[in-house]
Amino acid sequence: MPTVVWILLAVVVLLVLWGVALYNGLIALRNKVEEGWRQIDVELKRRHDLIPNLVETVKGYATHERATLEEVMRARSAAMAGGQTPAQAAQSEGMLSQALGRLIAVSEAYPDLKANQSFQALQTELTSTEDRIASSRRYYNALVRDLNTKVESVPTNVIANAAGIKRAEYFETSAVEAQVPDVSFGNQTPGSFGGAPTPPVVGGPSTQPGAVTGPTQPGPSQSASGLPQAQAPDPTVDRHPPSE
Repeated sequence: MPTVVWILLAVVVLLVLWGVALYNGLIALRNKVEEGWRQIDVELKRRHDLIPNLVETVKGYATHERATLEEVMRARSAAMAGGQTPAQAAQSEGMLSQALGRLIAVSEAYPDLKANQSFQALQTELTSTEDRIASSRRYYNALVRDLNTKVESVPTNVIANAAGIKRAEYFETSAVEAQVPDVSFGNQTPGSFGGAPTPPVVGGPSTQPGAVTGPTQPGPSQSASGLPQAQAPDPTVDRHPPSE
């Protein structure tokens, strides 16, 4: 066979091997995306399982918050609906986070509820679950970004179109929706959720703008300790009585 034919065959073989490598890379990345989504799903189910116990605990103390409790359960049912895409699940989970935020805020009006050990344990577990969801979401979205970049880039887009590999959806919720307020069950610091600002110390240095905050200088008749200072004797005055 002519040399040109061998060269052409070698080029074809290299192209085929290169295409196979690109295809395998896309498949591996798509599988990682699916695995990342399964991790999110596990944490979301854990979150859903915590909510009924949390609602029942709050119901025992906050009997007048029926509307808030029902809102949480409706949002939970919507979030647990099957067949949702990642984008749809992100939206429903965001609504659930908002409802949970209002439920947690309700506890601030019930000191006995805040002191309940079951409520504290559920709140701690919920916060831990939220952290794991956030971590899994970051991992999943990073994989989605990598897959979508390859699906849209040349030459992997040719292989992706031929193999039917599509763009994946991100799992994103807004910062307001995803945040569940944290409740402090101990001594609250100024500015914490539900806490009151610390009153100024009476007699302490002024904190008003323009005030001098340096140490207070003692007056002429006052010692550094604040006690009256004894007057020094006048050397010009003869305090001894005249001798007779």
